[in-house]
Amino acid sequence: MFKYTLDNKRYHTLNYFFKKKFNSKVFKVSLNANFSCPNFKNGHGCIFCSHGSGNNLENLSLKEQFNIVKKDLDKKWPNSKYIAYFQANTNTYAPLEVLKEKYEEVLTYNNVYGLDIATRSDCLGKDILAYLEDLNKRTFLIVELGLESGHNKTLKEINRGSTVENFVLAVKELKKRHIFTVAHIINGLPGETKEMMIETVKLLNKLEIDAIKIHMLYIPKDTPLAKMYQKKPFKVLTKEEYIDIVCEQLEYLNEKIVIMRITGDPDKNNLIAPSWLLKKFCVLNDIDKEMKKRNIFQGDKANLS
Repeated sequence: MFKYTLDNKRYHTLNYFFKKKFNSKVFKVSLNANFSCPNFKNGHGCIFCSHGSGNNLENLSLKEQFNIVKKDLDKKWPNSKYIAYFQANTNTYAPLEVLKEKYEEVLTYNNVYGLDIATRSDCLGKDILAYLEDLNKRTFLIVELGLESGHNKTLKEINRGSTVENFVLAVKELKKRHIFTVAHIINGLPGETKEMMIETVKLLNKLEIDAIKIHMLYIPKDTPLAKMYQKKPFKVLTKEEYIDIVCEQLEYLNEKIVIMRITGDPDKNNLIAPSWLLKKFCVLNDIDKEMKKRNIFQGDKANLS
């Protein structure tokens, strides 16, 4: 069995990581702090963006949001540990005093053992980095950065409003401060080949990120991407193509990199395509089956990156 799993996976699972680190069941509780995003000024933002993701409880206080989720989890897993996950939009895009107020508040909640902050590589100024360094000494801190693609041509076409170079610099600054750093990538972006997607994970290997979230491009309603697709439908990966790409990406990723997500998770009421992505557990199971069929494990090709 692969050494970084507790459930017979062939890749480094988040469940394994949390269990080893905290010796307990750990859940991330998504919070919406009503932050915005600097890229909204850049037209609509990223072409696939529905203006944030999260728990849809943004009209409630952080405490109310946390307690609603915790109450449900406690029914099945009482006395679990929690990581407060600032997920929606760009969670360092605010004055430092505002960030401090929100972050410090959630650290006082019962059984919260860490913070997970999703943000952009261009929203980590020196003052924010200094504060994150301090936070990291007091709690378990995760910072998630959206790379999406390791190719600037693609980033320009999806209106990312940032560059690969920005991302690389931000990762280096976070790693310098020993902050657990997560990269997001998207497979199936318009114009990208399988080889380009493999090159993206090779870049992340070189940067020695701590964890990765692998997403599949899906087309949400009422986005520039939806308008593009409806005007002139473009190639969307099939489930078989996606699984093939993910399996090879995992081979190239260093085995110590935690796989925090391995597929997309769209809202069925807001999805145009692809419909196969709605069957999340089928995708996960098929990735497991394909890795077993190929007899491969995460990191098998890491030395070729």
